[in-house]
Amino acid sequence: MRNNNKNKNTLIDYGERGKYNLNNKLNDLTGKEWIKFSKSWFIHRPPRRKNNELLHPAKFPETLVEEFISFFTKEGDWVLDPFMGTGSALIAAGNLKRNGVGVELSKEYFNISKERFEKANLDNKIIPILGTSENIKEIISEKELSEVRFDYVITSPPYWNQLERNSLRQKVRSDKGLSTKYSQLENDLGNEKEYDKFIERQAKIFDQVFDLTKPNGYLTIIINNVYYKGKLFPLVFDTAISLTKRGDKSWILKDEKIWLQDDKPLVALGINSAWVSNRHHQYCLIFRKEIDLSKKPKIK
Repeated sequence: MRNNNKNKNTLIDYGERGKYNLNNKLNDLTGKEWIKFSKSWFIHRPPRRKNNELLHPAKFPETLVEEFISFFTKEGDWVLDPFMGTGSALIAAGNLKRNGVGVELSKEYFNISKERFEKANLDNKIIPILGTSENIKEIISEKELSEVRFDYVITSPPYWNQLERNSLRQKVRSDKGLSTKYSQLENDLGNEKEYDKFIERQAKIFDQVFDLTKPNGYLTIIINNVYYKGKLFPLVFDTAISLTKRGDKSWILKDEKIWLQDDKPLVALGINSAWVSNRHHQYCLIFRKEIDLSKKPKIK
């Protein structure tokens, strides 16, 4: 027979939001909100970008990131973005009363992110760092954050050479005088010419992120496949495979969510000649750092 009184003592009724279980170890969501987020696809129409945010060629909206941070963290937790860009993930973290650290290679985007943080007047600790994510453990340690282990990581790395392709969408940005590349820096991951080298360099970054993440912490990578020279490069799937085969730094791939971008205009790609898709979706890969406690040495 159920102990109904015990169940009542662990639940808080928030009305339309649903009931929150005090035993919830992952987030501050009610059961109703939890179930809603678990759907494998979603449509998200972000608000129009502001002036300085338009400068970045591949910004993801903080309104989208907030949904992920709300699910994978509680108030006061630490969030990391190894490819900070103009700071969307950290703005989202601050809005939700989480602490955030972001690493950005481009000084231009780093300065934009700092300006955005100042204007947002966020209460929690928001720490932008100028540097390369390929040295992320070292530069975070230098910022006196060596004791911090992150509860959650959310980021969107470069989609290999996607921004270098002479596409119609890139031409529109170019005609407006906007950037079509992340940077001209040689050590920018987005400027790596060889696909296999890109996959390996990216995986090594997430090896370091693995060490910076708490046991059982989650990682979300927003990413897409790349169409180049007449064929599709499976960047999403190669990224997933590469991160799960790293020995003792292997991430566990838990699932994916598909972001459907039904508000993007159709472009005449390959018309009257060959099949080329109008790709109006992004993959949100969800990984977890799972530690096998049975393999830890026993204390005698």
